[in-house]
Amino acid sequence: MERYDLRKYKEEKLYNRMVEVMDKEAKPGEVIIFMFELGDFTPVTKSMDVMKEQGHELLNSIKFNEVDWTLVVKRKAS
Repeated sequence: MERYDLRKYKEEKLYNRMVEVMDKEAKPGEVIIFMFELGDFTPVTKSMDVMKEQGHELLNSIKFNEVDWTLVVKRKAS
């Protein structure tokens, strides 16, 4: 399990980086924790949609503190 702090990324770069991590850095079946800034709720729902579209399994999505969100995703097996 790895944690990736993506708080420095904004909107589209955030989603691109999530996909890059899952495709190139995560092993099949590995659980990844992404942390990013919440702002409005848009990045949360969009990041969930992006992960589902890529075929990964969403395990958890929680508010970390007042401004940050964590998304826990399991990489698809193959």
